[in-house]
Amino acid sequence: MIVLSGGIAVLIATVVVFIGLLPRGGKVHRFANTEWEPYVGVALTSAVALGLTMTLSSILDMMS
Repeated sequence: MIVLSGGIAVLIATVVVFIGLLPRGGKVHRFANTEWEPYVGVALTSAVALGLTMTLSSILDMMS
């Protein structure tokens, strides 16, 4: 159950960070067009994969 709640928390945190990185008022985020841009994309993708893996692993564990 702890892994399930942790996976859901990671997914929620990822969504909040992603929404925070979206452009607002015609201005892009400060990481856009810099050398850090690919790292931010990889970090967001990794966070989604980690959250989904934790959640699905916990659900499968509960089913068995």
